[in-house]
Amino acid sequence: MYSAAAAAAAASPPRRDFISITLSPEDAVGAGGYNNSKAWRRRSCWRKWKQLSRLQRSVILFLFAFLAVCGVISYTSMGEPWKSVTNKSLDDQRTEPEIPGLKLANPAVLPAPQKADANLGNYPELSPQKPPKPPHVRRGPSNLQIKPSRRDVRLKTRYDSSRVVEEVVQADKEEKTEKSVISWRGAVIEPDQSTEPPSIKIKEPEKPSSVEAEDQKEPVPINERQMAVIEAFRHAWKGYKDFAWGHDELKPLSKSYSEWFGLGLTLIDALDTMWILGLKEEFEEARKWVANNLVFDKNVDVNLFESTIRILGGLLSTYHLSGDSLFLEKAKDIGNRLMPAFKTPSKIPYSDVNIGRGTAHPPRWTSDSTVAEVTSIQLEFRELSRLTGDEKFQKAVDEVMKHVHTLSGKNDGLVPMFINTNSGQFTHLGVYTLGARADSYYEYLLKQWIQGGKKENELLEDYMRAIEGVKKHLLQRSQPKKLTFVGELAHGHFSAKMDHLVCFLPGTLALGAHNGLTADHMKLAEALIETCYQMYAQVETGLSPEIVHFNLHAQKGYKDVEIKPADRHNLLRPETVESLFYMYRFTGDKKYQDWGWEILQNFNKYTRVPTGGYTSINNVQNPSNPEPRDKMESFFLGETLKYMFLLFSDDIDLINLDKYVFNTEAHPLPIWVPA
Repeated sequence: MYSAAAAAAAASPPRRDFISITLSPEDAVGAGGYNNSKAWRRRSCWRKWKQLSRLQRSVILFLFAFLAVCGVISYTSMGEPWKSVTNKSLDDQRTEPEIPGLKLANPAVLPAPQKADANLGNYPELSPQKPPKPPHVRRGPSNLQIKPSRRDVRLKTRYDSSRVVEEVVQADKEEKTEKSVISWRGAVIEPDQSTEPPSIKIKEPEKPSSVEAEDQKEPVPINERQMAVIEAFRHAWKGYKDFAWGHDELKPLSKSYSEWFGLGLTLIDALDTMWILGLKEEFEEARKWVANNLVFDKNVDVNLFESTIRILGGLLSTYHLSGDSLFLEKAKDIGNRLMPAFKTPSKIPYSDVNIGRGTAHPPRWTSDSTVAEVTSIQLEFRELSRLTGDEKFQKAVDEVMKHVHTLSGKNDGLVPMFINTNSGQFTHLGVYTLGARADSYYEYLLKQWIQGGKKENELLEDYMRAIEGVKKHLLQRSQPKKLTFVGELAHGHFSAKMDHLVCFLPGTLALGAHNGLTADHMKLAEALIETCYQMYAQVETGLSPEIVHFNLHAQKGYKDVEIKPADRHNLLRPETVESLFYMYRFTGDKKYQDWGWEILQNFNKYTRVPTGGYTSINNVQNPSNPEPRDKMESFFLGETLKYMFLLFSDDIDLINLDKYVFNTEAHPLPIWVPA
């Protein structure tokens, strides 16, 4: 073929020079020419890919990976709504049988909470006698089955200037065209439907049967002393509303406020007090603030213990008393925001949590937490798990108790005051007290046992052992009146120092005796409450100082109680009044009411501020000038006045102690009783 082409080129004009090559199809394929086959295209793409620079190939690979991740995320986000729709349609096709659950001790005044739509997981102690269910059915926590008590048919209270008259509420539900209206002690509360989660359904309490109706006792009227407590509360509330509304604490003298967390501590602490006292208008305006202004998404550090007992406890208690799901939603929010505190090497929680950032840390000066703080948050988190069906809350606090149960460093059940969040071990060994930094550890041992239906034997064992340790190492008698008191032990040396905080102990001992523990505990309670009363009666103002020292040796002209200058302040604390309430409720001895009445009168005489509010004072030994400190602690409304009101009541169904257990901030939570 080549020679013929050359001859033709010689005979042609020069401008028409070319070379012609003809290949057969077989030759073209064999030579690797283009034939549109898959193999050829793969080799061509690979050559193009190899011609790209390393940077270009990296960019392309990154884009492909990014698109793949976006696809997975989109599929996941779209899958949940479809799954929810599918589950909802399945639920709508059948009527599920009600599962027997836990019976609330005291039926709610408003409709009671129902179970939340969540999975309990392995949660036997919260759902006794739970029947098997199909694996595809999702369930919330066991239902608190509510039956109205004898007292709870009294839902209306009308106030005039001189007396309170309680009426029996009509059982028939009134209908309104726009919203359902719930009547509470004469108040009209319109539930905010937007705050009620779909999984929480509120139902009307069952009407009592005719037999129950015949068996009901007459309503117990509110007496003059209770009216005095209501007046004191309203006076304190007036100061808070006028000068500190929505802030943490009132400064009544300067007519201003102080902030700790910036979360309205006084208002939240007082919610269930207002409910119990029947202050309908005050409760309604406080509820509106909670609904519209209480926001936890703040860049602020809060103390885990204080925010748990005051905020979480207050919201849970108010939810149970009112049945208003707004308070449960707020409780779930703050509960979740406190959980980062438990992310420590030892599972012993940090003391401080930033509820906006979701971070936690110990105090700046130490990696220790106090034993009381890490072991006095259990009632609240356990109850939050039971209500939501999310076991993470109870699991976190139960791990703390189980860990402390196994620790060495105890002295006949008495625990040191500090525990390290890194090692999980007690620190500052050898110092034992029932005062600050350790007090509520002992209180919550008993109360968790009661809350859980008296089934958790480790808690009871630790409590009983600790009380024996108190008797062995910390009990002494003073001179000249031979008052029994609880001192402190430091490295084998006894100190006759007793904090006012220790006056929780008589009430706790009495509560244990009421729940079947040894009668010796009640005898000790009677002796200790006498001592706590004398801490008031032997002082010039009739108000107890923060700390006292007892005389162990009789000296002419000396009382049992001695007060050091640094300890003579009074913070309006509730512990003695709390124990007086328990002692009167269990014994019926009127002297406990009389002692409480003396204390209330002295609060009015030395701590009441004319423009509104009450103030802590610096000097309980100077009646002419008690040196007011210009601060009203939130627990004065949350605890002190609440216990005063309950102390003066002869209605045992007003927070029945067989049905409720108080947290350490006086917020009642239900006892888990099997249905």
